[in-house]
Amino acid sequence: MAALYVVATPIGNLQDFSPRAAETMKKAGLIIAEDTRVTMKLCQVFGFRAPLVSCHRHNEDSKAESLAEKILAEDLDAALVTDAGTPCISDPGNEVVRACIGKGIPVIPVPGCCAGIAALSVSGTDAREFAFYGFLPREKKALREKLREIAGGIPVAVLHESPFRITELTEMIVEVLPEAGMTVCCDLTKLHEKTLYGRPEMVLSALKANDKTEKGEYCVVLDLHGVSRPEPPKEERELSVEARLIEEMKQGRTLREAQERLTEAGEKKNAVKQAAILLKNLFSEQ
Repeated sequence: MAALYVVATPIGNLQDFSPRAAETMKKAGLIIAEDTRVTMKLCQVFGFRAPLVSCHRHNEDSKAESLAEKILAEDLDAALVTDAGTPCISDPGNEVVRACIGKGIPVIPVPGCCAGIAALSVSGTDAREFAFYGFLPREKKALREKLREIAGGIPVAVLHESPFRITELTEMIVEVLPEAGMTVCCDLTKLHEKTLYGRPEMVLSALKANDKTEKGEYCVVLDLHGVSRPEPPKEERELSVEARLIEEMKQGRTLREAQERLTEAGEKKNAVKQAAILLKNLFSEQ
């Protein structure tokens, strides 16, 4: 009978690949992979010979239904995998799972590695309740607002971050949640695995002191027990974008310079541009 197996793969150390996961992929008639180039390496190591088909964030909406139809029509045991870890957890795959459920195809988990759970397990945090957020917004204002939102929710948060933005993320945590506890894991299960613990300012210092910070992948656990949700700065609560532009101009800056200041502070470019146009129109009417 056709089935879809959701198979967790190693996040670094190949010895973490379970015998059941290996056996499932060996027997599969089709392997649905996030990136076939990455999964091909796993196939070469373990001797998997099933055909590979790609299914990632940019194409799964259009491919999920046809993949489910193929599994059903050809009575296949298919294995769904991502580049590392558990599919559908901050990784693609949920559309394929949903399509298979909709066609009555059994969907069977083959559990294993998950970076967020691994980081949580070494954090020393009371994790009877936790929230997983994956990657947070890149834009500063949106990131600041998201961290405030997180602080108002379940007091343990699990995040993912790239090596190129981990320092910026930690700087924002220092600003918004300075009393939080942090566990920052880099390259979990790999040869140069490293975990940092402490308040955000301590972690930030350690990141800045390490000339290899921009290597590896990061998973962060925030312990927010006892940390109250921070209020936005007064100017953010009370001043419109137009008013903030005027405040900057009162300091002797041109309108263009004021726009640049707000954009650098994290305000959305379109909002700043529209506010500047409004001010120009008002000034021209005087």
